[in-house]
Amino acid sequence: MAKLRTRKHKVVLARSAGGDVGITIILTILGIFMFLPMLYTIMQSLKPLDELWMYPPKFYVMSPTFSNFKSLFSLMNESWVPFSRYIFNTIFTSVAGTFGHLFIASLAAYTLAKIKFPGANGMFQLVQLSLMFNATVTSITSFIIFSAFHWLDTYWAIIVPAWASTLGLYLMKQFMDSNVPDTVLESARLDGASELKTYWTIAMPMVKPAWLTLIIYSFQSLWNAGASMYIHSEQLKSFSYAITQITAGGIKRAGASAAATVIMMMVPILVFVVSQSNIIETMGSSGMKD
Repeated sequence: MAKLRTRKHKVVLARSAGGDVGITIILTILGIFMFLPMLYTIMQSLKPLDELWMYPPKFYVMSPTFSNFKSLFSLMNESWVPFSRYIFNTIFTSVAGTFGHLFIASLAAYTLAKIKFPGANGMFQLVQLSLMFNATVTSITSFIIFSAFHWLDTYWAIIVPAWASTLGLYLMKQFMDSNVPDTVLESARLDGASELKTYWTIAMPMVKPAWLTLIIYSFQSLWNAGASMYIHSEQLKSFSYAITQITAGGIKRAGASAAATVIMMMVPILVFVVSQSNIIETMGSSGMKD
């Protein structure tokens, strides 16, 4: 019988040390290859205009400069709406939409996964069906609903659709089915815990990878959201929209556009890097592929 290998007193796969080295080398090469587009974007932001329009384009930068970022900030200061307002709009809608979505999706997922009631399976099938529809398909219906509730040209037009997204509910429900034992919940109920307390103190800590993944997906979606057909007031528009308007000035603003791209991608990337292991675990449990 083959002897199991251990690492830090934990049993690992029955694979040779050479196999571990080979896999590490392959994954390192693949990681570097996938990092290249991000590196190229950063290099573009550091190029002067003459290098940006050089043909054939160079991957590296020969005369690095921060003038593109200076130009971007100068254009920001020339905006008739304070740029801090655009940043506030994006941060507020991203945070409010993300955590509202997390609470509603997790609570609904707990109900569908762990509380037996008539029609639960039918409701979950509707949730799965809703994943097939793009937001563009339902935009006219959404516009009519928002108009009836007087939500047009308000933050609610951005936040409420984020709360109602069914992707988070699907992920949380699948994860709770496989990672929250019914016996643990029954023990809590026998000890006198209310259903809400059972959900918050027992179920939620056990599905931490799932709700961290949900935070990442929701935050990235809201952070990168551009112009919305439901928002007309300039004071309520997003940071992404403002950057797009600033950098739409043609060739002379190509450097500022490259700098803006780097700024826009940094926050979602940092959030993703911090919690990427939880995303992998959640995708594996839910059966979804990235």
